[in-house]
Amino acid sequence: MNGADSLVKTFLNNSVDTVFANPGTSEMHFVAALDDHPEMNCVLCLFEGGTTGAADGYYRMKRDVAGTLLHLAPGFGNAFANLHNARKAGSGIVNVVGDHATQHLRYESPLKGDILGISHSISHWTRVSGDADSVASDGAAAIQAARAENGQIATLVLPADTAWNDVTRTQAPLAGSQSLHRPSQQDIEAAAQRLKTPGAALLIGDAALFGSLRALAGKIAAATGCRLMADTLIPRISKGAGTAKIDQLVYAVEPKINQLIGTSSITLIGADRPVAFFAYPDKPSVPEPADCVIADLCARTDDVEWTLTALADAVGVTSKTQMTSVQLDLPDIPSGSMTLEKVGQALAALIPENAIVCNESVTSGHKILPLIGKARPHEMLAGTGGAIGLCLPCATGAAIAAPERKVIALTGDGSAMYTLQSLWTMARENLDITVIVFANRGYQILRNELTNVGVGQVGKNAQAMFDVENPTLDWVSLAKGHGIPATRAEDIDSFVKALIAGLAEPGPSLIEVVCPV
Repeated sequence: MNGADSLVKTFLNNSVDTVFANPGTSEMHFVAALDDHPEMNCVLCLFEGGTTGAADGYYRMKRDVAGTLLHLAPGFGNAFANLHNARKAGSGIVNVVGDHATQHLRYESPLKGDILGISHSISHWTRVSGDADSVASDGAAAIQAARAENGQIATLVLPADTAWNDVTRTQAPLAGSQSLHRPSQQDIEAAAQRLKTPGAALLIGDAALFGSLRALAGKIAAATGCRLMADTLIPRISKGAGTAKIDQLVYAVEPKINQLIGTSSITLIGADRPVAFFAYPDKPSVPEPADCVIADLCARTDDVEWTLTALADAVGVTSKTQMTSVQLDLPDIPSGSMTLEKVGQALAALIPENAIVCNESVTSGHKILPLIGKARPHEMLAGTGGAIGLCLPCATGAAIAAPERKVIALTGDGSAMYTLQSLWTMARENLDITVIVFANRGYQILRNELTNVGVGQVGKNAQAMFDVENPTLDWVSLAKGHGIPATRAEDIDSFVKALIAGLAEPGPSLIEVVCPV
């Protein structure tokens, strides 16, 4: 058994059975080891940003780590943007980055690069295996680090010789576990009193946004009279009928400020303090009133479940406490000309129960997402770090983690171009994903941001930076070229027909929505 074999065995022994891969020469022994273990699900992605985005989506739904297999410093660099999104989402990922053999590193070979420099800027944990006998224990340590503090980025650098050399002892060690920090009872009692005061808000994140913890947070809001809130960019949130009513902060600064007028305190559980996405001339960086108290009761890396349970006890939540929940309200299916509002109505009417919606629709989404809030119960995964190109790989990982659930991917055309290779992986794995591309023919978000920073006139050069026309992207051809059936919808009737078909049939499909800006 060589070092690569011992690493794969260690992964499987620790219930890490999925690896998203884009390997190269330095990783061939790891690839060979994967071949010896058919119980390992190895998913090929055609771009490293697809591997890390898929691992992120996988963690969000599975709540456990997957591995990625990356090739040297350039491959790791390609993976960086979606690792940034994963880090902001609190997703646990184990990166295995192949490096040159130890004796080869003295030479300035073409692919030699600063792997440690890249890793230290994005990973919570980094280690270089020194020899074949260390690989298994290093792998177990990486898994432990990735699972720690509710999810971290762990990177194991595997020099080629540590993978191909034989090990002198057979081992597949178990990863340890770490306890999570909990706030003091004094802090819990103080939060309980604070939430009962006028203008109090409870802003939740991480695991508090879905499942039983979301319902518990809703009961805390009902028992105290506080306002239950979520930030703008969240990794996973329950939506639709039956979920606890929650106010989610919007993207734009001024409306976000207006949402918090009169707020006396914000108690944070599993969430960071709200902040503007960017700085703008003459606008504040934080949206809350100047006299609003910000109380960080429980960080995302702390014990969110224990904290919510203790807080519920402190405020008097009982089995009879009823949360305010969203009521089912399905609109009629629209017809006629294409508008984003009609797209939202159609989605609201047709989203199947328990679906997973991955959203990176950016400028189209603000007209669509409010309309699906009272649809059948579903969950939404969204951008967290602001790095474009998350939606398609995130949907890929989510579909692999939850194959029994329908996945709907909402993406802008500009965003989808960053990681369109994920379409090929969807087709190869026959994933049950309906992709909806909003083709507004440009980076509309940048047009909006130009106005936000005070630029009043747009000339030829600036305009050329914002549109994706000349030539126009043909998403039907792009999808078919990656093995996915596709339809172009220029009116709402053709969109509804394509959506019904896509949701009814298993496997991937794509709808290009030619929409007004």
